[in-house]
Amino acid sequence: MRIAFAGTPHFALPALRALLSSTHRVVGVLTQPDRPAGRGRELRASPVKLLASTVRTLPISQPPTLKTPESRVELASWAPDVLVVVAYGLILPPPVLSLPRLGCVNIHGSLLPRWRGAAPIQRAILAGDAETGVTIMQLDAGLDTGPTLLERRHPIGTHDTAGDLHDVLAELGAGALIEALAGLAAGTLAATPQPADGATYAPKLEKSEARIDWNCDALTIDRRVRAFNPWPVAETTFAGETLRILRAHVAAPSATDVSAGTLLGVAEEGLHVACGDGVLAVSELQRAGKRPVSARDFANAARLEGTRFGA
Repeated sequence: MRIAFAGTPHFALPALRALLSSTHRVVGVLTQPDRPAGRGRELRASPVKLLASTVRTLPISQPPTLKTPESRVELASWAPDVLVVVAYGLILPPPVLSLPRLGCVNIHGSLLPRWRGAAPIQRAILAGDAETGVTIMQLDAGLDTGPTLLERRHPIGTHDTAGDLHDVLAELGAGALIEALAGLAAGTLAATPQPADGATYAPKLEKSEARIDWNCDALTIDRRVRAFNPWPVAETTFAGETLRILRAHVAAPSATDVSAGTLLGVAEEGLHVACGDGVLAVSELQRAGKRPVSARDFANAARLEGTRFGA
């Protein structure tokens, strides 16, 4: 089939690689315009553009919007059978949704209808879900409300971060996409409307969510640390400075009789910090402007026992 691809960040790369190495013909790539990045604010191409640029004959289009007829001319000229959409980041208006012969197919990083929206991986961790996965779906005018083609499930481990699951689901989605396209081409894969029950929304992350409240129980804080790695990264204050907490786990689920945020001691597994209920072991952290370090290396820099985080 003739496949047009729309994607922007790293999550989209495994899918594009899979398409380029498949029997399908990738006729063009849509990705967001180059954006200022880094301290110098120099224009930087998206990961998808960088990958697509390695194929000399592959057309690349970077419209700032697809809402005008002019912005859709190049896409229409590709005459795609299917438009594959993976974390593209731009709204697809009805004229785009109806342009491909077989419609638009999307990889979504959750088991729909649970966690529709921008941050499904992180919200699944925050909620304590036991599993997640990817859904291959047909796009409609709603927010992740279109009929599903197939899904693939994956367990959420007790130490999995959002970054860990991001990489796993990106690869899982790529394989599922190729399988779904084969079914569409053969006419053997039917779309199934999403059930009315069980729908939840996964709003995008806000940096303000990253501040740790040590009055919460240890399990809640553990989930926040994992959900916010690699962005925006859970943070707290310590001795007048901001610390980023990259890795942690529940050391003890039972209550302690000291103030929340108190450093109880340094163990092989990390810094033991009292929470509103339970104890959290912080194993990796980062001072502002410094490299991430292990809890042991951080503790060696000063006498810490009895001091408090978040004070």
